[in-house]
Amino acid sequence: MIFESHAHYEDARFDEDREALLKSFPQNGIDYVINVGSSLKTTKQSILLAEQYDFIYAAAGVHPEETAELNEENFAWLCEQMKKEKVVAVGEIGLDYHWDEPERSVQKQWFERQIALARQVSLPMIIHSRDAAKDTLDIMKACKAEEAGGVIHCFSYGVEMAREYLNMGFYIGIGGVVTFKNAKKLKEVAEYVPLDRILLETDCPYMAPEPHRGKRNSSLYLTYVAEKLADIKGMDVEKVYEKTRENGKRMYRIEK
Repeated sequence: MIFESHAHYEDARFDEDREALLKSFPQNGIDYVINVGSSLKTTKQSILLAEQYDFIYAAAGVHPEETAELNEENFAWLCEQMKKEKVVAVGEIGLDYHWDEPERSVQKQWFERQIALARQVSLPMIIHSRDAAKDTLDIMKACKAEEAGGVIHCFSYGVEMAREYLNMGFYIGIGGVVTFKNAKKLKEVAEYVPLDRILLETDCPYMAPEPHRGKRNSSLYLTYVAEKLADIKGMDVEKVYEKTRENGKRMYRIEK
C-alpha cells in the first residue's frame, strides 16, 4: 500500500475526472493521500476533499508565493482550521526566491508566523524552499521549527543541506524529479538519506516522473518514484512502499 504525502487534487487540472481518479486509488494500492493547501482558497478546498474521502487528509497553510494575501484577519481564520479533525499539518509554507514577488520580507514574516502556529498546535510542517537554502534553514533554526517537525517537500538541495535537516529531525520528500536523467544531486541525496526518513510524494498535478514528464501528474505515478528509489538503494520496491507508508503515518500522526 502507498502513502502519497503531498498532492493538490483541488487543482483545476483535475476538474474533469477528479472523482473517478480518486475513487480508483484504493484498487491501485493508494490508501493515504495528504492534500496540501497553498493558499486560503486551496486550504478550504483541501479540507472539503478530506471530509469527502476517507483516505484523504488535509494540510492547511499558505505557500510563500501566496503570502501577500495574508493579514491578521485571515490568518486568524487559518489558525481556526487547525482544529479540524482531518487537518494533519501546517503547509505548505516556506520561502521561494525564484520569483521577485511577494517581497522576501513578506515571505519571511509569514513563514515565521506559520512556524509559530505549527509549534502552537503541535502539528508537523510541510516546508517549501526554492532558491532560498540559507534563509530557510536560518529561519527554521531561529524559530525552533524542530519542535514541531515535518518534511522538506520536493527536496532540491544537496547532501550537506539534507544532513542539516535530518539532524533537526525532519523528513525528506522525494518525488518525480528523482527519475530525471539530469537529477544527479537528488539521486545522491536519495542514496544518502535513510529510508526511514523519506516520504514519497508527487506534488501533483506538477512534477510528473519519467516517462510522463511534462504531463499531468497523479498519485498513480508514485510507482515510478518508488522503483527509482529502490534501484538507488538496492532494495526491493515493496520495502520502499512499506517503509515510506510507515513514515507518512508517523510524521502526520495518523493512527487509523
